[in-house]
Amino acid sequence: MRGIVFLCLLGCSLAQNMTYSWNGPGASSKTDSNTDNACLTDTATCGCCLMQKQMWRLETFFNMSLTELQKGLERAQGVLNNIRSSRSAFSVALTDVRRCLGPFREDVVVKYQSVFINLGDGYNINTGVFTAPRSGVYALALTVYSDAGAPGASLAACGRVRRNGRVIAALSENNTQDQEDSATVVLAVQLQAGDKVDVILPVPCYLCDDNSHYNTFSGFLLYATD
Repeated sequence: MRGIVFLCLLGCSLAQNMTYSWNGPGASSKTDSNTDNACLTDTATCGCCLMQKQMWRLETFFNMSLTELQKGLERAQGVLNNIRSSRSAFSVALTDVRRCLGPFREDVVVKYQSVFINLGDGYNINTGVFTAPRSGVYALALTVYSDAGAPGASLAACGRVRRNGRVIAALSENNTQDQEDSATVVLAVQLQAGDKVDVILPVPCYLCDDNSHYNTFSGFLLYATD
């Protein structure tokens, strides 16, 4: 009997000297006094407080994850915009109806009026000028065609490709051996953003076209360098 009483007294003494923490065994006993008071007076309120803490942790984690997703979306949107801005291609023909252009008394810029594609709106049909939207290596192609009208008549199909007003390539068919003939040039050029490319029709030459589109001017960005 005395042994039982001794054990009870020992248990009470140890219980008075022990401290507990809501943060777990061995953790600091410093806790939110409001939560501690609620837990001491109302078990239901204590459970609600603990649930609010857990919800706050979940909300914080969710917000951090959402922020990272938004950053990833912004990066992806930036890459997509860069790809879209890099898309530049045009292909145009002289006309859709039977018509001859030239000869003129001076060199003139050829204004191609039939547009197959003008991705990026770099080509201006009103001026006949292609403006490079960004720096890079571009592929350009020009085909000229003419019809002398009768065997033995003078044929003069020619054109010159210019960059910022300076000729970078020229082609010509000038003879009396063929009633009709054509010539083509294809080249890769380095262009800076804002550079202007056009086609010049020299004085003695003329071009003839119809809805078959024998005279074409095309170009596209191979890869950007900025």
